Amino acid sequence: MKDYGIFDVIGPIMIGPSSSHTAGAARLGYLARKIAGEEIKKVVFYLHGSFAKTYAGHGTDRALVAGVLGLMPDDERIRDAFLLAQEKGLLFSFQELDLGDVHPNTVLMVLETLSGEKWEVAGSSIGGGKVRIIRINELEVDFAGEYTTLITYHQDRPGVIADVTAVLARHNINVAFMRVFRVKKAENAVLIAETDEDISDSILAEIAKNSKVAQAKVLRPFTAIIMKERIL
Repeated sequence: MKDYGIFDVIGPIMIGPSSSHTAGAARLGYLARKIAGEEIKKVVFYLHGSFAKTYAGHGTDRALVAGVLGLMPDDERIRDAFLLAQEKGLLFSFQELDLGDVHPNTVLMVLETLSGEKWEVAGSSIGGGKVRIIRINELEVDFAGEYTTLITYHQDRPGVIADVTAVLARHNINVAFMRVFRVKKAENAVLIAETDEDISDSILAEIAKNSKVAQAKVLRPFTAIIMKERIL
């Protein structure tokens, strides 16, 4: 398990008593929704460690539901997340589960979308509202959602990564961090590329044209989303 320093735990603007248990939880739920790519109709939250022990008292439960509904950590409606979920027809439940050697504030979210797709997303709230996504479906990953993040689900074949990065280069998009994750050679893989510039829908469509790429998605950083909402 990764160690974290004092500069990782400075708190954000948020609703609720704890940056780890509310702001971080809301971000985890929000990222899971974005990874799934559409509205969620059902979610089961499997809570580990400290999350499992204190989720009701610290508002972690409401924050997770709020995030899955698409609310940001500073949204006052987090307090009413259960009511909002009922209004939108979102079914949710909480269970305690030992997820092994992970951060104490970790949750596994098993989601079902309106179209029937099923996703498993695990993430940790590491302090100060900061989070790490550590698993998508069967693949272990590692990213924070603090950059524009390109995610491709593709076949593990020669040339796929080169094609994706070539598209980014043609559009003057600089890759800050990039990792590729796979379970087994020549099977399914995930590319996580965190970039300094935004990736437009047209660029995303260009990446998705690759026959070996099953899906391509972009997650915008939280700061950009919050600023856009406040300007609007």
